[in-house]
Amino acid sequence: MPKLASGQGDTAVSSGNARFIQVQKSYYPILLALFVAVFIISNITATKGVMFGPIITDGAFFLFPLAYVIGDVLAECYGFRATRRAIWTGFAAMLIAVFSFYIAIALPQADFYEQQNEFAAILGLVPRIVTASLMGYLVGQLLNSWALVKIKERTGEKTLWARLLGSTVVGEFGDTLVFCLIAAPVIGITTVGDTINYTIVGFLWKTAVEVAIMPVTYAVIRWVKTHENY
Repeated sequence: MPKLASGQGDTAVSSGNARFIQVQKSYYPILLALFVAVFIISNITATKGVMFGPIITDGAFFLFPLAYVIGDVLAECYGFRATRRAIWTGFAAMLIAVFSFYIAIALPQADFYEQQNEFAAILGLVPRIVTASLMGYLVGQLLNSWALVKIKERTGEKTLWARLLGSTVVGEFGDTLVFCLIAAPVIGITTVGDTINYTIVGFLWKTAVEVAIMPVTYAVIRWVKTHENY
């Protein structure tokens, strides 16, 4: 049976002659992993332009709002500093992915591999989408977390709905505006009208999704606080 290492308090465990750092019980690492996964996947799927009749969006429209839901849970339960750490972790992971894509594209292709051009065309767009995402997401998530924490400081534990809704509107607007202005030409949007369409649709959609699933966000926050001995 593993035992706490002598003199290490609750920070290390021993098993035989080996010592290991003890994994503390917290749901923060799980939420952090989900946050980073959503961030990376969204940046790749966003390279595809999508149209539903007159509505213009991208391939990440169905997933990216989840990043803000997780961001709200992190900010409400763990505070601005922990949320900021998650944001920077997501950026670092995405930069590793971009660097890996560049290397994979540059490597000599095998004689039997016939999709080199397609591979380069799709993943080659990712760095530019990531640039847009980094700028937009940095502005949006920091505004989102800042607004939520500021509202909480004024209202205390009351009016959670106001914190979630207010922070969502502020964060999503900043994120969507910056991201769409940079990403639009990358996915083939070239006119001012289509860029405005892309921006407005993105903002309204992301905000509507988060409002629609606010009861789920409520439940997750309540569950995390209960199990984290808040």
